[in-house]
Amino acid sequence: MADRQIKLIWDFRGESAQNTAIHHKIHLEEYVLAHNLTLNITGHKDLSNMHSIAYVVVSEAEMIAVRNALKPHRGEVYITKD
Repeated sequence: MADRQIKLIWDFRGESAQNTAIHHKIHLEEYVLAHNLTLNITGHKDLSNMHSIAYVVVSEAEMIAVRNALKPHRGEVYITKD
C-alpha cells in the first residue's frame, strides 16, 4: 500500500493575505529542496480576498518531522486529481 500524502496548510488572513501566502510558498519550496523531501508539491490558493493559504504536500512518513519543524496551522489527506 502506498504511503498517504498529507497536505500541510498555513492560513493567512487580512489585506496582505495573498502576498503573504505567495511569499510563504517560496520558503516551503526552499525547505523541500533543502531537506530532500520525497514529494515536491507546494502551492498557494486564494480562498477569498481576505483569506489565502500556502501548502506543502509530504509523505505520511515525513509528516511528523515537517509538522514539528514548520508548525502548520492544519493538515488534511491530499487527494490527487488524476
